[in-house]
Amino acid sequence: MEVQLTNRQQHILWATVRHYIATAEPVGSKALVEEYDLGVSSATIRNVMGVLEKSGLLYQPHASAGRVPSDSGYRIYVDQLITPSETLGREVEVALQKRLQWEDWSLETLLQGAAQILATLSGCISLITMPQTTTALLRHLQLVQIEAGRIMLIVVTDSYETHSKLMDLSPIPEETQRDSEVIDRELQIVSNFLNTHLRGRSLLELANLNWSELDQEFQRYGEFLKNSVAELTRRTHAPTATQIMVRGVSEVLRQPEFSQLQQVQTIIHLLEEEQDQLWRLIFEEPELEDVGKSKVTVRIGAENLLEPIRTCTLISSTYRRGSIPVGSVGVLGPTRLDYESAIAVVASAADYLSEAFSYFNP
Repeated sequence: MEVQLTNRQQHILWATVRHYIATAEPVGSKALVEEYDLGVSSATIRNVMGVLEKSGLLYQPHASAGRVPSDSGYRIYVDQLITPSETLGREVEVALQKRLQWEDWSLETLLQGAAQILATLSGCISLITMPQTTTALLRHLQLVQIEAGRIMLIVVTDSYETHSKLMDLSPIPEETQRDSEVIDRELQIVSNFLNTHLRGRSLLELANLNWSELDQEFQRYGEFLKNSVAELTRRTHAPTATQIMVRGVSEVLRQPEFSQLQQVQTIIHLLEEEQDQLWRLIFEEPELEDVGKSKVTVRIGAENLLEPIRTCTLISSTYRRGSIPVGSVGVLGPTRLDYESAIAVVASAADYLSEAFSYFNP
């Protein structure tokens, strides 16, 4: 259930999270009065913090301690109360441009260097996947009428894998209804049109198809094709896990959140021995309508599906070749991290690698 906060509650939650990120100590009302110009008394702050605790956004680790943000509190902080640092984003871009010369380096060396810079600037473990080398390409497409109002889309990829999708065609007004032979001819014409325009292209690129190019006579097929292609793209574009460049482990594991040896061991085991599991989490493909956009994903605490990092935050984005996501860049750290900076660092690094990858893959 979405929590609705007043302006005062938002401001005090913001101050509490910021203070805890900076100090790693439970936050009391006195500290907020001294450090932040909240314009209210210590008693008022205590009351508001009590409300935030009842809402599940703060909690007390000990009965006599101050408050600490919960995963839900961090989520509201990230989604509603902060803006990624534009200044740091520019600094990251400048640092990458100055220290990495992709014209003189191999792609693997470039990614290793970017991972080290990312770890240094974010103070987190940096994670950069090697790029995908294969993407399913369209070899042939065919539209076939199965029965009245039912059409099958058949797609053959460049590896000769065949995929099909059966869907209902939008109802046809009685005054424009045609017999089966006419519809078969229409489907063949549309199939020929699509094959001419799409053969040899990545299935993800179908998101960029200009559906308005279809002749008005065939517009009623548009929604059917769009939905079918989206479904088939999700089925056929199955990325293969690749190596993940990992840097910055020693620095992050000095944080107080990682004081327990067993927790440290499980994280290191994940990073070294179970990268395939981590890869599936960090390389999150965008929805079809988001292809070509740089989107930063923030998973906080229990939002992470892997047990070893359910007390951590994973921030990631994809880097691209043109409009197609081919790899991922991210940082992993405690939930108590500088989100404004970390999000900006990841976004800038992803944009830089997209630019660099266009050099290696013109």
